[in-house]
Amino acid sequence: MSETSSANHLNHLRAIEALYSGHHGWLYATLKRKLGNAMDAADLAQDTFTRILASQVTVIDQPRAYLSCVAKGILINWYQRKALERAYLDALANVPAHEAPSPEAHFMVLETLHDIDAMLDTLAPLVKRAFLLSQINGLKYDDIAEQLGVSLITVKRYMKQAFVQCLMLVE
Repeated sequence: MSETSSANHLNHLRAIEALYSGHHGWLYATLKRKLGNAMDAADLAQDTFTRILASQVTVIDQPRAYLSCVAKGILINWYQRKALERAYLDALANVPAHEAPSPEAHFMVLETLHDIDAMLDTLAPLVKRAFLLSQINGLKYDDIAEQLGVSLITVKRYMKQAFVQCLMLVE
C-alpha cells in the first residue's frame, strides 16, 4: 500500500470511528423507535455502519442526514426481505405437514429467495417489471410489450438481460 493510500485509509477509518462514536446511539434509538424491536434495530444500525465502512467516504458534512439515508436503504431491503419470508411462510402454511421441507431445505429456499430478490433489484425497473410479468404473472411477450408500452423486440432484450442475471446467480 502506498503512503498516500495508507493515509487515505487511515482518514477513512478515523472518519467512520468519529461517525460511529458520535451518532450510533442516535441511529440505534431512531431504528428502535421505527421497528419497535431492540435486536433488529441493533442489527440494522450495525449494517448501516458496515455499509459506510465498506464505502470510501471520508468526509460527511451532515452525518445524521447521511446515516438516515444509508439506514433507509438498508431498512427498505430489510422490510422487503421480511415480506418475502412472510410470503414463503404463508405458502408453507398451506402445505400438508408430511410435505413440508426440512429445516435445512427451508433455510436454503429462503436464502435462494433472498438471492433472487437481490438479483432482481440490480435490474433496471422496466427489465425487472418485464421479467416479473413473464415469470410470475405468466404473460406472453406481446402482452408485456403492450402493458409496458414498448416494442416486442425491447421486451425480448429485457428478458435476455434478466435471464443473463439469473445465470450469473447460478454460477
